[in-house]
Amino acid sequence: MTVDVAARPRWRLARAAVLLAVFVCAACGLVYELALVALGSYLIGDTVGQASIVLGVMVFAMGVGALVAKPLQSRAVVSFAVIELTLALLGGLSVLGLYAAFAWLDLYGPALVGTAFVLGLLIGAEIPLLMVMLQRIREQSAGSAVADLFAADYVGALLGGLAFPFLLIPVFGQLKGALVVGAVNAVAGVVLVFTVFRAELGRRARAALGVATVVVGLLLGYAWVTAHDFEVTTRQQLYRDPVVHAERSRYQEIVLTRSVREPGHSDTDLRLFLNGDLQFSSIDEYRYHEALVHPAMRGAHGDVLVLGAGDGLAAREILKYPDVRSVTLVDLDPAVVELARREPQLRELNRESLTDPRVRVLNLDAFAWLRTATDRFDVVIADLPDPDETATAKLYTIEFYTLIRPVLAPGGRLVVQSGSPYFAPRSYWSIERSVREAGFATVPYHVDVPSFGDWGFVLAAPGDVAPELALPDDPPPLRFLTPAVLAAAGTFPADRARIDVPASTLLRPRVLDYAREEWRGY
Repeated sequence: MTVDVAARPRWRLARAAVLLAVFVCAACGLVYELALVALGSYLIGDTVGQASIVLGVMVFAMGVGALVAKPLQSRAVVSFAVIELTLALLGGLSVLGLYAAFAWLDLYGPALVGTAFVLGLLIGAEIPLLMVMLQRIREQSAGSAVADLFAADYVGALLGGLAFPFLLIPVFGQLKGALVVGAVNAVAGVVLVFTVFRAELGRRARAALGVATVVVGLLLGYAWVTAHDFEVTTRQQLYRDPVVHAERSRYQEIVLTRSVREPGHSDTDLRLFLNGDLQFSSIDEYRYHEALVHPAMRGAHGDVLVLGAGDGLAAREILKYPDVRSVTLVDLDPAVVELARREPQLRELNRESLTDPRVRVLNLDAFAWLRTATDRFDVVIADLPDPDETATAKLYTIEFYTLIRPVLAPGGRLVVQSGSPYFAPRSYWSIERSVREAGFATVPYHVDVPSFGDWGFVLAAPGDVAPELALPDDPPPLRFLTPAVLAAAGTFPADRARIDVPASTLLRPRVLDYAREEWRGY
């Protein structure tokens, strides 16, 4: 049946409505793809891998969906409405379902592939049906119709791509953002069908689609109302101790847990997790931070640069030296710094170091900042997240350490947290090799941190003369590190001796491959 197009303004308005629907559906479809990629990045940490899986599976499924839609073209309007309602429901609930699969069922991988395939199948079926609907309004050449449809489709994808990071995530978050997009998707499809193509719907079809629309709306609405409680309950499933703070910043998920250490003990264990990775435990973090900071403070240390360490714990150790003039802390995520400044127990742990007038905090990407930095520092402390993600692997490359050399004052020292030489020996020695190939003489060392296990660092100085692995002549009172402990830290057992592995670079981030392989299963 052909829609009445006797009046030119009427068919032009109808065509505009179809193209608007294409625009909105394309935006929603791209958001679904980005939501799956972002969720995988938060939960798994493998941004490139997650993007490859999602995009590859969805594009393949879109091709299958286009073929599946061929038999549906005889009832294009009803089929389109059913597909849009199904897509709205599944796409809107996709993040919620995958989060549950990750936390409760340990089925995230299969669930991701299945979700990406089904969503891609539905998205792929849209264009052929919309093409038929567009031609029923006013028949035109196939080339012109395709041009109109794909123009609207690609521009809509641009809108979705921009809306996801700059509107949906900041305003609604991932769970509710997907639900909002699902609702928009449903409205766009239903409004088009019930207005422009209402005449093609029989009474039963209109009634059935009306009921289906109400059901989809109620389900999405219920998910919206319960989203917060669901997220809190599901998140707690991922952590051993009670979650006392959780937020998803622009860059990562930040979770703070707190519990009594053991029955009969009054000590509490405060733990910070970023994207699920433990950053510290208040029970033993002093071991890590004393080993990280104090060996590098032997020598001039008036001006200190800290890369990462937005929790303020490294700054706490630095400020134990009264002759420190300035501490510049460069940490990408302002949410971590703000938490360290306002959370009472965390403030007590870091001794309010981030409010000290000698501390300057810059919420910038360390790599980009170093490229334009002009200040000089006596000590540079690289306390950065482990290189198990694409975004952090660049911070463990020859190029990154080369950027650090110009900001070191004469006689300056660099120290790098380098992971575990026991659990991840190839990662550790690749980092040490990268520092050496950037023009530093290195001293590798390691200590025992119960929450992490055997943990390693690399102390370095520009040139051919390695710095001495020793405490400053007049160190402040320390709880863990002594001259004897530090001397022993420079010795590696036979089963964890130096491994000759290649350095890591921006174009060949070997440390990322090593970290993923070695930490798998831990």
